[in-house]
Amino acid sequence: MTDYSEYIRLSEVSAILKSDAVWFTTKGQVVIPAWLRRQFQIEDGTKAVVEATPNGILLKPVTAITIRRLRGILKRKSGEKPFAEEWAEHKREEIQLEETKYARSTGSR
Repeated sequence: MTDYSEYIRLSEVSAILKSDAVWFTTKGQVVIPAWLRRQFQIEDGTKAVVEATPNGILLKPVTAITIRRLRGILKRKSGEKPFAEEWAEHKREEIQLEETKYARSTGSR
């Protein structure tokens, strides 16, 4: 079991250590090298989540495999609000908190 864990860890590290150069276009587009597209099953039309991190820009492709892994994670219990409705409510509360915070910092009400 330990040998297997070591193998998995080494495989993940080797994928991270390999690098390649890319160029950004004037529109901010970048071409992901073919070997990375194959490794992460990125096909034409694949979307990605983009995050700013302390180490730079992180691109996380949202592939069919990713979607299958997450399937069912947001299932609602019967009688609960739909996720979209709950999320909209959350965003309204977040905006209200930000507006209150801004009003206090500027001294106006």
